[in-house]
Amino acid sequence: MKIYDTPGFPNPARIRVVLAEKGLDSQIEFVKVDLFAAEHKQSAFLAINPTGTVPVLELDDGTFISESVAITEYLDNLDGNPTLTGKTPKEKAVIHMMQKRADDQLIDAVGIYFHHATPGLGARLEAYKSPEWAHRKEWGDRHHEKFVRGMKYFDGVLKTHPYVAGDDFSMADITVYAALMHGSAAGIAIPDDCSALSAWQAKMSDRPSVKNRSGQVMELPA
Repeated sequence: MKIYDTPGFPNPARIRVVLAEKGLDSQIEFVKVDLFAAEHKQSAFLAINPTGTVPVLELDDGTFISESVAITEYLDNLDGNPTLTGKTPKEKAVIHMMQKRADDQLIDAVGIYFHHATPGLGARLEAYKSPEWAHRKEWGDRHHEKFVRGMKYFDGVLKTHPYVAGDDFSMADITVYAALMHGSAAGIAIPDDCSALSAWQAKMSDRPSVKNRSGQVMELPA
């Protein structure tokens, strides 16, 4: 199998943590995609993922799977023993509910802020954005506020549960952690009053799969 991604970026980090949790590292060949050169927006990459995003998983039979949740589902169920996406109907439902909230309130929000209210990944990507900078920045700033509200929401969740979807580590935790990575790179700190979220982040940082597989820094152009 192959993974097309960019080390150090939030969504690729999600899948690298999944691979480490499942012990699948040795079965994967990583193919680096140059986001700064807009490689993911060119025809060769769009042929494998029309949405122009990383990561993408290529199976041995030539099937391409994009979207982090779909890739996680596939990898988690390869051995018939899912540990990240739930075993029972209730576990699956709660994990997917919290995963959706993490995507909407954190991952998507900080992504929109980063790409539209800051220089983002640099000049090469400007051609793929709206030319109306003032409107773009206002929209991005609104999502900055949404991201902060999202952090406060998950802080409340983590005051009552050890993990985002309950008592066990799941893909929802991986998504929240990756979003906080992106937030840090975009200059958004966890609010001082979100002590539960901060403590949870520290716990996640010490988890072997996170420490060893997602530790690369998201390096941005000067």
